[in-house]
Amino acid sequence: MLIDLKNRTALVTGATGELGRVMARTLAKCGANIAIHYRSNEAQAVALQQELQSFGSRTAIMKADVTRLESILDMKTVIEEQLGAVDIVVANAVVQYEWKSILEQPIEDYASQFDSCVMQSVYLAKAFAPAMIDRRWGRFIGINTECAMQNFVNQSAYVSGKRGMDGVYRVLAKEIGEHQITVNQVAPGWTISERDRLNKTERSESYEQSVPLKRRGTDQEIANAVAFLASDLASFITGAYIPVSGGNVMPAI
Repeated sequence: MLIDLKNRTALVTGATGELGRVMARTLAKCGANIAIHYRSNEAQAVALQQELQSFGSRTAIMKADVTRLESILDMKTVIEEQLGAVDIVVANAVVQYEWKSILEQPIEDYASQFDSCVMQSVYLAKAFAPAMIDRRWGRFIGINTECAMQNFVNQSAYVSGKRGMDGVYRVLAKEIGEHQITVNQVAPGWTISERDRLNKTERSESYEQSVPLKRRGTDQEIANAVAFLASDLASFITGAYIPVSGGNVMPAI
């Protein structure tokens, strides 16, 4: 079986990021047209666009603030003008900040995580779900984290944002499932990215010992899960939180 996304258009938010680039690349290799969202790194967006076009993918790049509904609606207009309606939404963007203890974490960091995890998910649904309902086909894929199950020290802002995102996605799955739209989450573990390969920081023995598969996962392994959920092979999977963490976290029944 092959993952065939021909004639589908996918939006990847945060597509210029370490994981976002590989997700966009993988979806393009599966045949999808790609809307490349970025917040500030225009040069990376242009480079990614050129790479994806070399695969034969139709692409568009657009700058947007995913924490503002108006910005997302403007982005939607640009995508539809250049690529047509969006079939697959990958919510990957998140605000970066320094992790500290609850007593030390600035209040604004909690707000940034709520806005970029919870409200981004809400805004993307409001923007793109109606047309999916009309077509009776669509995919929402949220990028969560193994941290949402671990709740380790210094993770409070990140975890609270991602756990809020989890709630939105589970409810959304129930609300729009009757229209044959699936809503799922991929939860990476601590993942090896292009930055790690460049800096030779792929290995962490202490972390690897906690993982049943005894290694860190790769950005490609995260992207593979996203591509699967985007495809018709996953047409009867919805409402799922799927760790791609080598067994480091295991949701219980």
